[in-house]
Amino acid sequence: VQLQASGGGLAQAGGSLRLSCEASGRTFSNHAMAWFRQSPGKEREFVAGVNWSGHNTYYADSVKGRFTISRDNAKNTVWLQMNTLKPEDTAVYYCATGIGGDAVTIRQSYDHWGQGTQVTVSS
Repeated sequence: VQLQASGGGLAQAGGSLRLSCEASGRTFSNHAMAWFRQSPGKEREFVAGVNWSGHNTYYADSVKGRFTISRDNAKNTVWLQMNTLKPEDTAVYYCATGIGGDAVTIRQSYDHWGQGTQVTVSS
């Protein structure tokens, strides 16, 4: 299984970025997808998840109302639209594919990870 994340970069506070993650190697539509992030000195934390069908989404409280996760099973791709960015959103963002089809917040429920893409938000 390979996950290729892209779309990170530098944004100003209040701006937007859109992350993409394309998956290959197994049946994409059978598995939940999620985005996690990790900043220096901190644990990797759950940001957003979407179930196998795309109908159920879950968000960390810190991004709720600002970030939107979506997927297209025909394109084997999941996106994270990030709006109203804040400096505290600065981190390396990782996409991950779940062991099962339901999106959960627990890191151990995801068995394959992308390489990470850096997001930096300036104040």
